[in-house]
Amino acid sequence: MALALSIFLVITSFLMILLVLLHKGKGSGLSDLFGGGISSNYGGSSVVEKNLDRITIVVGGLWFAVVVALSLVLKG
Repeated sequence: MALALSIFLVITSFLMILLVLLHKGKGSGLSDLFGGGISSNYGGSSVVEKNLDRITIVVGGLWFAVVVALSLVLKG
């Protein structure tokens, strides 16, 4: 059980890193290195950005749940 949770934790961690880097930056941040500055010319909050926000929140919740579950499994 601990092995499966550890693998899932690694997968969700990489997903969180990827999703956070995909967000549009407010200035000259790290996201501009990956093309965030190019898409800022289109302006407004699109459906894609809203869906990216929702997916990031869901993956963050899953990541938190896996951390708590893994700590409970390793503790007991």
